[in-house]
Parts: sequence; structure tokens; C-alpha cells
Amino acid sequence: MYTIDDKMYPCCTSVTMKFIGGKWKAVILVHLTSGPKRYNEIRKLIPTITERTLSLQLKQLEEDGVIERKVYTQKPPLMVEYALTDFGNTLFPVIQAIRKWGIEAVENSKKIIRKTS
Repeated sequence: MYTIDDKMYPCCTSVTMKFIGGKWKAVILVHLTSGPKRYNEIRKLIPTITERTLSLQLKQLEEDGVIERKVYTQKPPLMVEYALTDFGNTLFPVIQAIRKWGIEAVENSKKIIRKTS
């Protein structure tokens, strides 16, 4: 058993999934591996995510120390940018492996899968 923030996990895999699990966290992290992004940039990159879900996922990633939210107080308007933390950057190989596996799964699928832009 492993404990993080008073929550117990049965194995190291479940610890990893705490940080990247769910439908959207890994997708958000893939986009942040290329550099900091503003909220609307992320939203455009993931058009099927709702605003509420994106906000919640970003907040969870920030609370877990995976990303940082930087507020620029320029006038006008207020600008907020999200970027991977040093801790978040340690997930880069994991995210790349998941992405690579997904590409191979699509290429090896017997079903016809069309990439949409």
C-alpha cells in the first residue's frame, strides 16, 4: 500500500493514475508538453471537452503539482497560462508512451479509423 495526502493506493499503477487518470488529463498533458498554453488555446485543441470539465481537470492537475497556473496582470485583459511543472515534466515519457501506443493501436486496428482534424 502507498499513501499520498492521506489517501491509500493499492499499487504504484494506481498512484500514477491518480495524476493522469480519467478521460482528459493525459490529453491536456500531451498538449502542454509542447509548452505553456492559455485556457482558450487548450479549449481549441480539445474541442470535445466542456468548459466545466476543462476547468476541473486543470484545477486537479494544478492541485496535484503537475501543472502550474501563471497569472499575468497586464491590462487589458488578465492573462492566465498553464504549463507543466518540473514534477509534471517527469510524466513526459509516460505521456509519450501512451501517445505512441495509441498511434500503433490505430494503425494496427482492423477497423477503418479516420483521423479528423
